[in-house]
Amino acid sequence: MKSSKETIPQLFEAALSGERRSLGKLLTLVERGGETADDVAGLAHRKAGNTHVIGITGAPGSGKSTLTGRLLELFSQTGHNSAVLAVDPSSPLTGGAILGDRIRMDDLTDENSFIRSMATRGHSGGLALAVPAAIQLFDAVGYKPVIIETVGVGQVEVDVAGAADTTVVVVTPGMGDAVQANKAGLLEVADIFVVNKSDRPGANDARRDLDLMLDLGHISGLEEKTGYRPPIIMANSLEGTGSQEIIEAIENHANHLKSSGSIKVRQDQRTLMEIQNRVELLIGTTAKETLSTEFGKAMINAVLNRETSPAQAAKSIVNSLLND
Repeated sequence: MKSSKETIPQLFEAALSGERRSLGKLLTLVERGGETADDVAGLAHRKAGNTHVIGITGAPGSGKSTLTGRLLELFSQTGHNSAVLAVDPSSPLTGGAILGDRIRMDDLTDENSFIRSMATRGHSGGLALAVPAAIQLFDAVGYKPVIIETVGVGQVEVDVAGAADTTVVVVTPGMGDAVQANKAGLLEVADIFVVNKSDRPGANDARRDLDLMLDLGHISGLEEKTGYRPPIIMANSLEGTGSQEIIEAIENHANHLKSSGSIKVRQDQRTLMEIQNRVELLIGTTAKETLSTEFGKAMINAVLNRETSPAQAAKSIVNSLLND
């Protein structure tokens, strides 16, 4: 397969040598999906497994993009070649996305950083199916760490934990974000809490709420199981305060994962989730194609004529797929 007269292996070798344009082309192929994306992912997978993946999530408007830019700036200053995947929601009507995070971060980064905006394309978990392959591609060409800044879509945002080694949950004062984080299940997946916009009234209340929720986790035995209590860091991403403390907390958590052996568990779970997502995608695509066949149309008509139920029709279609 070719893209702009260059084969995928040629683009991959160029990206390994540091050519950013080739990396951008490969990321575009990954995002488009299909067999070409699978070819890119296959090459990247063989050389991946060396980076630390940081997930940054929280409610819309909590300052995730600005905070990500600050962290990227600090990583660059210490000689790290860091990459960001800024995942934006796609419109359910047009399929389009604003993809504006790159603009907000550009002034805080340099040539050592690579920022890529990516649309969710309707994936319910807030993370595009292309994200795991893109992470491996960044990993393969030497970016450390890789940061995922997600859309903050609420209850399903816990998907970020499946794609990251260290999950940073950002909350803001006065919005009830601490309580919402608990309701959304983020309390269980957060490795670091950041109370952003800490100069605003109610910041200490937000910290207190998080502390109380973590204490409840202690009672339930969560802390004993992991041997780790997520720190709570007060920050103001516009001014840059608290950013260094977040970097140190990320490094401390990475060291904890290594010393406890949890890092391999997380990476294995990430691989399992990717396989599961891809299996579900393939099955869903095949099922959709089946609905346009004579058999599928017959099942649809049977449901419309009240001869069978949607559940029974779905079972028949699945059975036909499994028996093929």
